Amino acid sequence: MTTRGATGGARPAPYPAEGLPERVTVYEVGPRDGLQNEPVVVPVEVKAEFVARLAAAGHTVIETTSFVHPRWVPQLADAAELLAAVERVPGVRYPVLVPNARGLERALELGVTEIAVFASATETFAAKNLNRTLDSQFEMFEPVVARALEHGLKVRAYVSMCFGDPWEGPTPIDQVVEVGRRLLDLGCFELSLGDTVGVGTPGHVAALIGAFGGPERLAVHFHDTYGQALANTLAALRAGVTVVDASTGGIGGCPYAESATGNLATEDLVWMLHGLGVETGLDLGALVETSTWLAGRLGRPSPSRVVQALSKALSKAPSEAPSEAPSEAPSEAPPKE
Repeated sequence: MTTRGATGGARPAPYPAEGLPERVTVYEVGPRDGLQNEPVVVPVEVKAEFVARLAAAGHTVIETTSFVHPRWVPQLADAAELLAAVERVPGVRYPVLVPNARGLERALELGVTEIAVFASATETFAAKNLNRTLDSQFEMFEPVVARALEHGLKVRAYVSMCFGDPWEGPTPIDQVVEVGRRLLDLGCFELSLGDTVGVGTPGHVAALIGAFGGPERLAVHFHDTYGQALANTLAALRAGVTVVDASTGGIGGCPYAESATGNLATEDLVWMLHGLGVETGLDLGALVETSTWLAGRLGRPSPSRVVQALSKALSKAPSEAPSEAPSEAPSEAPPKE
């Protein structure tokens, strides 16, 4: 059953379930993780409007860009220009991804107050993504985290390949826990457990969170390669996690893992959470409108099932449609994946 919201978009009738948090923070990664694989460079003004729309929809944390070398991720070469163009909204955090000490210096120069660093849970991906071993990757992170903390910055940590990678198969849980605890011990306030290639299952999620001793300081970052992202999210919520990473429209993936398809779509996540009676502070109609607008700029329809469904529903009720028509997204354009 669905109901009609003030924004014009349908929303699920809430049926609260036991054992879930009252509120979840959706950590929006669309401007960074979502756009980083786009083959055509998105103009700075479009990225800035994207961030502004996300804030207007109620997001309180928006990972805005990355200071990775432009040679590796050309789409994010405009990080400094974008940060200058983004109008900060009180109460909204705008973290950026920082790969190394040089990236941190650029972030400090631009007045960034929150950063994220990323590590690998497997040897092969550490070599491919960081050109380091599983152990030596910390030689890169330790001075970055220490200097960031000295300057009063909050530091989040990502761990990739927490459930498995294409080269080594399933990742041992104790190996993930060892990497994660080392990052937390450095002073990172939050640890995001990434299912980079989407091979995790709900039981695996529960076991991994349990191996950490509980959900404190943990977040989750799921990809929907095998259609498990929402099921895995629900398992994480039942284990007590209250921060979930998601990307507008489900765009994005890791450029160094070919089998890493789209992120969990923000709209699909919010639909589920609202249906479970879990508060997010997000306006689903505004999120759908933003995803439709972005799809028009990227030249292809949104991969999100909720966006597709609500866009069709709204197109049949013109008087209730968002100000940016869903038809902006070309109906015949093939999905990115």
